[in-house]
Amino acid sequence: MQEALIMAKRAWNEGEVPVGAILVLDYQLIGRGWNSTINRHDPTAHAEIIALKAGGKILHNYRLLNSTLYVTLEPCVMCAGAMIHSRIKRLVYGASNTKTGAASSLFDILQHPRLNHQIEITSGEMDEECSYILSDFFRQLRKRNRTRF
Repeated sequence: MQEALIMAKRAWNEGEVPVGAILVLDYQLIGRGWNSTINRHDPTAHAEIIALKAGGKILHNYRLLNSTLYVTLEPCVMCAGAMIHSRIKRLVYGASNTKTGAASSLFDILQHPRLNHQIEITSGEMDEECSYILSDFFRQLRKRNRTRF
């Protein structure tokens, strides 16, 4: 999760919402990503999607069997769908996302019994650190926006 936090800080430095992700297979990092939706003008450029794409390129396969995705924030519906399609084995995330979380907070897509693949979930990993970077980012953004006008 430390590496995912480094990716989140990279997103922050680029003016993006600070979410980071890494993909690991057999103790090897095979993908990393950070939110890049604003700079790429791409609504799908979430940290998780970027990490999954990188892993697919490394493995030369869209199936990422037996891999684990570490993310600083609970994934949204789009990212949860990509995880199911890629067949990752496990998700580990830090902060819960009560507004759009699809791993248990709002929806529980990753373990839905009617889907053909379910993903193991570990939540709350380094929750305080992951939550803090997000709340601090938005606090500073609000402060900056107030002083502009």
